[in-house]
Amino acid sequence: MRASGILMPVFSLPGPYGIGTLGNEAFAFVDFLAAAKQTYWQILPIGPTGYGDSPYQSFSAFAGNPYFIDFRLLAADGLLTEAELPAPQPVGPVDYGALYQQRPVVLHKAADRLLASPTPAYEAFCEAQSGWLEDYALFMAVKAEQKQAGLSDWPDDLRTREPAALAAAKERLADEVDYYKAVQFFFYTQWNALKAYANGHGIQLVGDIPIYVSPDSSDLWTHPELFQTDGAVHLTSVAGCPPDAFAADGQLWGNPIYDWKKMAQTHYSWWIQRLTAAGKLYDVIRLDHFRGFESYWSVPAGDTTARNGKWVKGPGMDFIRTIQQALPNLEFIAEDLGFITPEVRKLQQDSGYPGMKVLQFAFDPREPSNYLPHTYTPNSVVYTGTHDNTTTRGWYHEISAESRAFAREYMRIPALDEDMISWNFIALAMSSVANLCMIPIQDYLCLDKEARINTPSTLGGNWTWRMEKGAFTEELAGQMKRLTVIYGRSRKEESKEERKEESTDF
Repeated sequence: MRASGILMPVFSLPGPYGIGTLGNEAFAFVDFLAAAKQTYWQILPIGPTGYGDSPYQSFSAFAGNPYFIDFRLLAADGLLTEAELPAPQPVGPVDYGALYQQRPVVLHKAADRLLASPTPAYEAFCEAQSGWLEDYALFMAVKAEQKQAGLSDWPDDLRTREPAALAAAKERLADEVDYYKAVQFFFYTQWNALKAYANGHGIQLVGDIPIYVSPDSSDLWTHPELFQTDGAVHLTSVAGCPPDAFAADGQLWGNPIYDWKKMAQTHYSWWIQRLTAAGKLYDVIRLDHFRGFESYWSVPAGDTTARNGKWVKGPGMDFIRTIQQALPNLEFIAEDLGFITPEVRKLQQDSGYPGMKVLQFAFDPREPSNYLPHTYTPNSVVYTGTHDNTTTRGWYHEISAESRAFAREYMRIPALDEDMISWNFIALAMSSVANLCMIPIQDYLCLDKEARINTPSTLGGNWTWRMEKGAFTEELAGQMKRLTVIYGRSRKEESKEERKEESTDF
């Protein structure tokens, strides 16, 4: 089925408390997507973020981000008073330092009220999520006690979960453990309400599953045997990408690498647990760094660049088949960007998962793969750009004259200019044979590079962009609807008369 959707992180929503939340603005965005005849809302990972604020470096593969909890909804549930709500702020870039200092003060008040008289819903949540919740909450409580030190710097007995030290920590930190459990209850309650609302309005949520966990995570702490460690929860190798035209030293991500042999011996039970949880949060799952399941770039722990890494075979189809047999109803998108070999392509094809096509790569002479639309197959997802790219307007300002000329010639348009380039690219993506078309909201808003979400391999200034209040207008929804209908991607069947009317109005 041909369909389309919008890529926009939760944190980019407008709202009064310094970051996008699961409150009024999220519900309004769903209404906007429905009016625009979209089918999907794609977000970035929604886990709690740590150093660098990257959603791909989360404290847990299962927990939700406390920053996304909407205070107004807590007040509506009687967990905060109106006087306890922070003063509204103008919409601007996310200030994570301020959030880190201010949010827990408010959340503690709500948690105290809940824990003073736990509800059946809270108790049911704790029971349902017991496979990860208790360990995550204890991890966060210990981390706070250790003044936010990373896991590798914890005292040996706590890092290695020595039974006596663990028991003492549980007793000593019981109140903080309960706080972190309550916060997760708040997140999940609000997320589930938003998902139900979205699904009820014909909008499906596309989630993003990072292939790796953070080196500072409850996942590594709880299951060190599933990762390449020295037996004392110290990493022996870390993940990254090899040097290429974009990064001379490669990309040193620093994430723990799975011990895939151990994973296979458990029939990938941890991954099945992870994806089962994700399948309840999302309607479609984007598997980040899909090529890592075929071969991954392994860098010796302690190296300062990724230059000395090597390719190591991953679990391949054994992993994919196991997942498909255990979770036959889950839908996936394979993030198959980067250095793609014939072996990776075969794995993607054998899996049946649609791969990704990024238009910005089509006209870049440095990119060895061919992303020109005439090469697409229906089983693919086309993007103008992703969260790791600049906006299309920003791309226009950065590319060479030769790339501009080729893009103009390819699209058969008389001029390529900054005022229309975003819409040119959107129309090109929408008209392709790819079954699914995902457009970053910044491109529909024709924004320049200041709206970029992330610049890979950099720290600072990333993950902060937010949409201005009132940006998703009725007029914009109408423009999106017209394109969607013209190119046969409407989420509802249109009459021939309506289709004709829409095509002449654009």
